[in-house]
Amino acid sequence: MVELYDFFLEAYSTYSKLDIGLEFIAFSFGIISVIFAKKENILVYPTGIICTVITVYILYKAQYFGDMMMNIYYSLMSIYGWWNWSRIQNDKYLLKITRFSKNDLGLTVFLFLLTITITYAVYTFNLTEIKIPNYIDIFTSGIFFTAMWLMANKKLESWVFWIIGDVITVPLYAYRGLGMLSLQYIIFTILAIQGYIEWKKHLSR
Repeated sequence: MVELYDFFLEAYSTYSKLDIGLEFIAFSFGIISVIFAKKENILVYPTGIICTVITVYILYKAQYFGDMMMNIYYSLMSIYGWWNWSRIQNDKYLLKITRFSKNDLGLTVFLFLLTITITYAVYTFNLTEIKIPNYIDIFTSGIFFTAMWLMANKKLESWVFWIIGDVITVPLYAYRGLGMLSLQYIIFTILAIQGYIEWKKHLSR
């Protein structure tokens, strides 16, 4: 129990009550957002925006610029996804769950490479030395932004990208001493697996 306390809470002993409260709000809305995504509910986007905007502030203070850029991307992509999911014609939503196709490959690869390039540039500008955790951060930024793009277009494979990124991020945040965020990504991983299964069942129907 002592080890668990040290891992999840000791790092927050120096945090202000405001920062702890904000991180808890981001933690809660992040989980709620993924639950809505799993259910193909458009509320995934307003709840997700609350989470990402708060997380941008938290990561900026911690100087994790790659993660910060990723969450700025999330916020912008959430606006696009919100619009795309809400399009209606003849009282029916236009966007349906589909599988990844060859036509999606080029843009997906471009977005992945663009994201890691921008994230690398941000780190180069703000840090004198880029370390291994930063390179992992750069890579996961590309994975997560790609997942966000695919999610905004209701591609089943978006969940695969979420799962890969979440699994990598759990030990990364643990290493950084951000126990609450590490726990959040453990929950994200479980929800992403459930989301993939649920969307796949929807396609089968």
